[in-house]
Order: sequence, then C-alpha cells, then structure tokens
Amino acid sequence: MAPKLLLTGVTGYIGGDAFYALHKAHPELEYTLLVRSAERAKLVREQYPETASIKIVYPGGSSSDGSSLNDLLEDEASKADIIVHTAESADDVPSANAIVKGLKRGAANRSTENPAFWIHLCGTGLLQWYDSSHKRYGQPPLPSDKYDDVADIDKITSLPDEAHHRNVDKIVLAVTAELGGKAKTAIVSPATIYGTGRGPVNRKSMQVPDLARFTLQQGYAPVVGTGKVEWDNVHIFDVSALFVALVDAALDPARSADPEVFGPHGYFFATNATHVWGEVAAEVVAEAVRQGYLKEAVEKTVTFDEIPHKTLATNSKGIATRARKYLGWEPKGSSLSENIAKIVDVEAKHLGLKKVP
Repeated sequence: MAPKLLLTGVTGYIGGDAFYALHKAHPELEYTLLVRSAERAKLVREQYPETASIKIVYPGGSSSDGSSLNDLLEDEASKADIIVHTAESADDVPSANAIVKGLKRGAANRSTENPAFWIHLCGTGLLQWYDSSHKRYGQPPLPSDKYDDVADIDKITSLPDEAHHRNVDKIVLAVTAELGGKAKTAIVSPATIYGTGRGPVNRKSMQVPDLARFTLQQGYAPVVGTGKVEWDNVHIFDVSALFVALVDAALDPARSADPEVFGPHGYFFATNATHVWGEVAAEVVAEAVRQGYLKEAVEKTVTFDEIPHKTLATNSKGIATRARKYLGWEPKGSSLSENIAKIVDVEAKHLGLKKVP
C-alpha cells in the first residue's frame, strides 16, 4: 500500500507550490488535500482532478461527517504516514493541537520503527525577536543576530516565548518525546520568499510584492531608520525542493531515523542569499520608474507604523546549514534582484495603473 500524505494549505502560495513539487517527485503517494471549503476544493480540482491517489477533503464534504476544520484535520492526521502542514501553520495553535491529537490517535498503530512524520512550515520571522523586543527598528543586525541551524540549534529551539511563532514551535518540537518516538517532526523555516508559484490558487508571495504595491501607490520607496535591516531570501522553488527532500528522507528508513533530520534537532532554515531592505526598496522604486509607472525614484524615511510590511523594520539572519549537510539541498532558483522587474509589473497591473506621460 502506498504511503499516505496529508497536506494542508494547497490553495496557498507555499503549500500550493510544495504540492506541485511533491506530486511531481512522488506520484505514487496517496495524497489527501485538506481545504477550508467546497469553493476552494473546486479551485484545486481545476488543476488536480480527484483520482485514486488524490483526495480533497473539507468541512461539510462527503467524507467529513459534518466535522469542523480542526476535527477533520485531527481525523486525517491520525491516518497519515506523512503530514505537511502549511495552512497558516506558523501561528495557528488550534491546528497544531489538532495534528497532535491525530498523531496520538494514530500512535496505537505505530512503532518507533514505523513512525508518522510531521513536516511543519514556520518562518524566520522568529529571529526578529531581539530587535522587536528592544524596538531596534531600522537598525543593522547585531553580531548576535545570526543563527546557524546546526551550530546554534539549541538556541533556535529555546528562543524566548515572545519570539514570533514560538508558541507553535514548542508544540511541534515536543511531539517526538511526547509520543515516545512514534511520531517525528521537522520544521521548515523559510526567509523572504519570492518567485511565481506553481500551485492551483495563490501564486504570489507577500513581502516584496507588498513593498512594490506600496511604492506604486504612494509614489516613493519606504525606508525605516538607517535602511540597513537585513533578511535572507530564497526562491519558492527551492523551498518546495526542501519539502521534497524531507519527504524523501521520511520514506528512507536510514535517513528517517537520523535525529539530525527528524526530531527536536530537525529545524531547517530555508535561506540562500541576503538582502538589505533599504537596497531592495531602492531597486523597486527604480524599476517602477524604468517601467514608466513613476516619474522619479524617490526614497522616504517612514516610521514603523507606516511601513507596508513589519518585517522591513527588524533583522532576520538564519544560516541554512542543516538542509545542505544532511539532505544535500542546494538552492538553484534565480535571485531576488532578477525577480524585481516581474514583481513590479505584476503589482502595477493588479492595481490597474497606467504609465505616466
């Protein structure tokens, strides 16, 4: 019997692209796609008609028996060999608890040699915790801001509770011990993601498109403080390649038993290059001028409350050593700068802007 994989968030940007890559790499798996409504299920079926190997479930559907979304998630999680959770996963405590309940139910049919696997999507926003706590808005990173996901794994998995996403991380990280090794986890934590996705619904990221949209609407590029805030970045295709690599590992008895891959140490940053937000803002406004949507490239200092996306104000510096060392993951996508022109063009067209005379 083919292994069963449950995926949440297929209508989202990351989940949709991850499923595209997973289905292409592993068409032999039995997929259950959990969505929120019949309307979303219909959108997914347009790209992925239901077959013997693809099942779409949602509250109120024929297989849900009137269950709520998290009741349905718990039930499906209890039956899955592999769970890939991407639907608002980083901050949604109820869905994380539902998965834990499902894993506990399924543990009766599991052993330490045949565990279930939970691959959970987080984000490197948690690394902003120090700057956010001390209101270091618009400042360059401190030397202590950098976190290597191998060398600093104990620091990463014990960040203060005020760190973004930390409440859900704690739930995920506790699972292996809580279930006596009958379920194992890995956390995927991407930085700024860019690139056009390949999923059935949302194919657009947030941070840089939000910056581009703000710039086009307001006529200037927003810069916070010194403009020296740094983040790492990664192409969406490379994020999905990491999900595929982790599913590959879950299906491989030798690698699935490696505590550096699954378990409390299974924390994977997905980062490739580094950018400075002030420089990205300058690239965006210059591109808006080049494409004819603005007359001049104006940069303006703004406050924390005025910025289009709060991640522009505080640093996030994560070094993705673990995926390279233990999974052979190597990012191959085009750079963020190579994608700026398309991002500006897409946002301008979405806003219905006309080129300035």
